[in-house]
Amino acid sequence: MQTLTLKEGLQSLQVLQTKETEIAVSRLAELTLPTKKTEEYRYFDIDALLSKKWQIYRAKKADIKVSDIVEIVDGVVVSAPKELLVSYSAQRDIDTKHFDALYYLGHILSPEVIELHCKSDANIKIVHRFTQASVLLAYRLQIKTSPNISVNIAESFEDRDAKDTFVLYGYDLHVQRDARVELIKDETLMEGSYVPVYSNFLELEAQSTVNIFSFDFGNADGLQLLRAKLGENSTFNAKHLLYAKGNGKRGTVSHIVHAKKNATSSQKAKNILQDKARGIFDALIKIEHEGGGTKAYQNSQAVLLNDGAYMASKPQLEIYIDDVEASHGSSIGELDEEQLFYLRSRGITLQEAKKILILAFANDIIDGIEDREMRESVHISFENVYYGESQLECMATCHNCSDTIIGEKS
Repeated sequence: MQTLTLKEGLQSLQVLQTKETEIAVSRLAELTLPTKKTEEYRYFDIDALLSKKWQIYRAKKADIKVSDIVEIVDGVVVSAPKELLVSYSAQRDIDTKHFDALYYLGHILSPEVIELHCKSDANIKIVHRFTQASVLLAYRLQIKTSPNISVNIAESFEDRDAKDTFVLYGYDLHVQRDARVELIKDETLMEGSYVPVYSNFLELEAQSTVNIFSFDFGNADGLQLLRAKLGENSTFNAKHLLYAKGNGKRGTVSHIVHAKKNATSSQKAKNILQDKARGIFDALIKIEHEGGGTKAYQNSQAVLLNDGAYMASKPQLEIYIDDVEASHGSSIGELDEEQLFYLRSRGITLQEAKKILILAFANDIIDGIEDREMRESVHISFENVYYGESQLECMATCHNCSDTIIGEKS
């Protein structure tokens, strides 16, 4: 494995240059590696990751077995559904205007990308598993759709003793005309786990629709960055639910670009912060000169469960024309005292009243998932982190449980 100190300079990266990544090398040189002064990483401890000397880990490709899911272990596909076209490709379509330098670094460090080509309607479950400790693990996924199809993608992430590993992953999603994609990310990070930085790009062609859900739970650090480019009459909806506790720093940095006319975007973030956790929502909507008829909405809400929690919320609009309809907003506060009083007046304890309000706050995002199985899976992920156990999971496996979904244990 190659040892690389990322902050030693861009010259050390040139040895990894290929013809397919010349754009990435050039753009990385322009942007330079991020520091604590870089706007997108201001509230995330990126210096600690980039100043460390890493062993770059690359697993050997193996035969892809047939299974119901796409299983990716340490950046290598080990199984996939028979009907899904999965391959490796040294050629890739790189976004030339991404704001994140680590998007380009991820491409440079990935000699080949994993390519998924969806030619018909599909429900795809992708499980990422990480088994290597104290390494830099970089890989990328390229997803392409055919026109006029519907694809549902559910991503989950599992830690298998990947302590202190830096995961630099991301996808490039290209959605063709009249296609619809729903993409759900569900990740729980606990202290001592890997540290992920996910840098994504989404390109929507005319009349296409993309709905993304991101669910980020736990007490460890992680950041996702995404840039979405919207074509004519396309629709982009993003919903984010964050529950962070301990000293975790988690969140989303996004640029949604209305590049053509009559596109619609909606972005909604709900953040629940406990202990000394830090939540991040740094989101820009950019409406370019050809983006007439745009409709764009953006909102972030945060609940701080104690004085030590902190929310960095920065919704932004950048508009170059008049013929648009756009709004953005942000609110940060505590649980509503009147609602707590009402619940307590009905004989509910303060602790249980808080749980009810938090669950209702979170469910506004979770219940937007159309697929019932995936919706229940996210409910279980949230409850396991927030309650310490999942009462939904208990009810599904035990018919003698005397507790209600939300109620005091006897």
